[in-house]
Amino acid sequence: MWRDALLVAGKDVRIELRSRVALWQVLPFAVLVLVLFGFALGPGPTALRSAAPGLYWLAVLFSTVLATQRSVAIEAGEGVRDGLRLSGIDPAGVFLGKAAAVAIQLVAVQVLLGAGIVVLFDVHVETWWLALVASVLATVGLSAAGVLYGALSAGLRVRETLLPLLVLPIVAPVLIAGSRAWSAAVTGAVASGASWLKILGPFAAVYLAVGVALYGPLQETA
Repeated sequence: MWRDALLVAGKDVRIELRSRVALWQVLPFAVLVLVLFGFALGPGPTALRSAAPGLYWLAVLFSTVLATQRSVAIEAGEGVRDGLRLSGIDPAGVFLGKAAAVAIQLVAVQVLLGAGIVVLFDVHVETWWLALVASVLATVGLSAAGVLYGALSAGLRVRETLLPLLVLPIVAPVLIAGSRAWSAAVTGAVASGASWLKILGPFAAVYLAVGVALYGPLQETA
């Protein structure tokens, strides 16, 4: 399973590097969302600093939808999914590999957005380890949930519009917990932030387990 996951992740990452979709679409979109939200809040530095964690995670969530749509589109060609099923690759490995490829894109998005809120909103993080742990757990959960629901919508003609409706409500706990954990990291309230990790951790674990168990059946019905 792990070997198959590495093969699939490497394939998806190489495709993204060659197509540069993440570079020219996902990353600029994430920054644009952050800037537009900043304009909507106005120039007040206090309001921008207090809203920065929530704006950060909203941009990450929207970027997750784009990255997941791209992950689904890679195999949307005629016969591609059938060929993947007939290749003998473990479906659990396919799920983990695609989730890893999406997670790599989200890490790049978060690094850029993190620099963006520091420069644009003058935010200074007091407890970096808390912000990093929250980001890792959230990235795992978002990528696993995105790929799982991407497989659910893969065989539908309206997948581009259906996928956001499926994913965004499901990942709302990540938005809430991630925003609160980052707010605590900014202010240095470690105890408060650590309590929100108890939501992000189980969310990631549940969607990883469900994806490993159900990705194969979902691919058969797609």
